[in-house]
Amino acid sequence: MTASGERFNPSAMTAAHKTLPMGSRVRVTNPANGESVTVRINDRGPFVGGRCLDLSEGAFAAIGNLSAGVMHVKYQVLAR
Repeated sequence: MTASGERFNPSAMTAAHKTLPMGSRVRVTNPANGESVTVRINDRGPFVGGRCLDLSEGAFAAIGNLSAGVMHVKYQVLAR
C-alpha cells in the first residue's frame, strides 16, 4: 500500500515525494536524453539522502534504463 491508500502498481506513472500533496502532477525529465514523463504523487519518500523523487518502475523505464537504478532528473510541478 502507498501512503495515499492505493495499492502500489509498478507499471503506473506514479512517484513518491516527501512533501508534495498527494495527487500532484509532476513532469520529470532525464536531462541525459531529453525524455520526460508526467507522474502523479501517490506515496511518501524517498528516504535516502540526496534523492528528490522515487519513481515507479514504469515511470523510470519511460525516461531511462532500468539497469541504471538511479538517475539525475529535473522536475516541474504541474498541478498541486
